[in-house]
Amino acid sequence: MSKAVEQKNNPDKTVNDAEVLEVEKKIADKIVNEAIKPEEKKKFKKSKRQISKGRATIRCSYNNTIVNIADSSGAILGWCSSGLLGFKGAKKATPYAATQVVANIAEKVKKYGVKELEVFVRGVGSGREASIRALANNGFEVIMIKDTTPIPHNGCRAKKPRRV
Repeated sequence: MSKAVEQKNNPDKTVNDAEVLEVEKKIADKIVNEAIKPEEKKKFKKSKRQISKGRATIRCSYNNTIVNIADSSGAILGWCSSGLLGFKGAKKATPYAATQVVANIAEKVKKYGVKELEVFVRGVGSGREASIRALANNGFEVIMIKDTTPIPHNGCRAKKPRRV
């Protein structure tokens, strides 16, 4: 029987407030400990979703190469750029940097089980062909290659001719 209950039964006995708080704390701890038992905790392993077909988007500019791989609905599974791998300056736009980027992203996406890729290439950099070739060499089956480089159809007005 707790002291708080005893005090209600025997009004002659005086009980200190600190003692009541201590008893209530012990009771609360006991309830919490009984509610959460270590053997009842279940650890769920979060399984990665398995995706067989994906989309690779390659952006090759004069300064950098960026590759990302998404599933068919557009959710990004992994991405990498040559700047992220530590290439600096003019080395970021080289074909070697593009192959290293694809090798890095292939490691990241391997856990999802992607086998087939639709490749969308954008830009005019030197890593275009190297990155597509590297995708094929890293175990992906390239289903389709589409060039999505924006082409102006007589877009913006040209600057006026310079007078010398």
